[in-house]
Amino acid sequence: MMTLSTKLMLVIIAENKFAWLSDAEFGRQTLAGVNPCSIKLVTEWPLKSKLDPKVYGPAESAITKELVEEEIGGFMTVEQAMKEKKLFVLDYHDLLMPYVNKVRELEGTTLYGSRTLFFLMPNSMLRPLAIELTRPPVDGKPQWRQVIKQSWGATGLWLWMLAKAHVLAHDTTCHELVSHWLRTHCCTEPYIIATNRQLSAMHPIYRLLHPHLRYTMAMNALGREVLINANGLVEIAFTPGKYSIELSSFAYDELWQFDLQALPADLISRGMAVEDPTAPHGLKLTIEDYPYANDGLLIWDCIKEWVTDYVTYYYPEASLVQADNELQAWWTEIRTVGHGDKKDEPWWPELKTPEDLIGILTIIIWVASGLHAAVNFGQFDFGGYFPNRPTSARTRMPTEDPNDEEKNRFLEKPEEFLLECFPSQLQAVSFTAVQDILSNHSPDEEYIGEQIQPYWEEDKVITGAFERFSGRLKQIEGIIDARNVDSKLMNRVGAGVVPYELLKPFSEPGVTGMGIPNSISI
Repeated sequence: MMTLSTKLMLVIIAENKFAWLSDAEFGRQTLAGVNPCSIKLVTEWPLKSKLDPKVYGPAESAITKELVEEEIGGFMTVEQAMKEKKLFVLDYHDLLMPYVNKVRELEGTTLYGSRTLFFLMPNSMLRPLAIELTRPPVDGKPQWRQVIKQSWGATGLWLWMLAKAHVLAHDTTCHELVSHWLRTHCCTEPYIIATNRQLSAMHPIYRLLHPHLRYTMAMNALGREVLINANGLVEIAFTPGKYSIELSSFAYDELWQFDLQALPADLISRGMAVEDPTAPHGLKLTIEDYPYANDGLLIWDCIKEWVTDYVTYYYPEASLVQADNELQAWWTEIRTVGHGDKKDEPWWPELKTPEDLIGILTIIIWVASGLHAAVNFGQFDFGGYFPNRPTSARTRMPTEDPNDEEKNRFLEKPEEFLLECFPSQLQAVSFTAVQDILSNHSPDEEYIGEQIQPYWEEDKVITGAFERFSGRLKQIEGIIDARNVDSKLMNRVGAGVVPYELLKPFSEPGVTGMGIPNSISI
């Protein structure tokens, strides 16, 4: 039997034990790691906060035009870089700043608002240029902020590593609380409840959705008992502590939109793609080698084709959609009860035509299958070695209001500062065990497109459509395998690089870093 200590040799350090130190890997994981859906194109300069400056301090970022141009060697202005879509940002400033002072009152943790700026290289890799850490005004002190950049000097290099540790803790926190828990587990519950309340078991849409609802409510109930409960593992392990689920709720209020759960819409909203009818999938990616987007669009299109075949068979005309009382009650409950806080938002799709229904169902199935697979099953591979993805940053930067004793200790023993910043032994061990469980496929896992439901077997039209769906998924698996040996794709191929397999449809049981289950079943 494989023990946890044995499994630790299978995570990212098995490919390259120094990967967690690499700036190239830091950038690569924003596109091909376990949280590839936060990186954004910079479209306005300077970077600015939308928060109230009277409460949080100056809104304009301290990352200056001059600093950026110096870091990229002076061969391009910021304006040129933006025009050529070369600047990208991991921006957790506005999401985290309202919690900084609250979190700092807790023992054994700290928090900043953060922005990390990247420059797109010709090989589609992102090079980190600068990290900005900000503390809002507190106790009569003004806003504190610092921009840290890569340095050849020893002191600057250690400050850069500490700043990266903070940003990685922010990214890991937002991954778990927003990308994973909120966007997949939590926001799927209204779909499941409405499907069971409003659609009869014989209804064609109930039958289409049923495989994608398996085990999710049970898993969420268990999570509320041992993971996201008060004093549970998430509060113990992650930077926000007891404010973790409050932060997740804040993100729902500020950021969540049903229409943006569609992969193409999400990519466009982040500036990572533009509509292009001549391009594959009707989108031109801003970064050509963006493994999550490249593979995800294959899965998205495959799901949409299957849903289109299914829906147009049962609903060839708009009048049938409009006259289906169960279907209309289902969509009304999702919007006005399940997501009641957002019932009046203008972005909710109407449900009047087969095309409307296809779009809605494709989003629901994508979230339960492809999106959840992308943000869940790589957790152990990338986070099992915690310096690569620390769940918490426990200490402040040594440059924030330092006294002489702290300053001297940092200069004499900078590695101690880094180790003290990383999660404690309890935090690391407890959540590594959780990541192992969450990344595990059970022997009875049901993968997308793998097995036709018994109630469709007598219908030749639906059987044929499902067989085409299943066949396309097998073809996609081959396409992904080919991409992972293409030396031109440096975000997924190279010495010590973990190949991007999270959106390969099928898997063996266990921790494999691949496989798309039908549902959020873990």
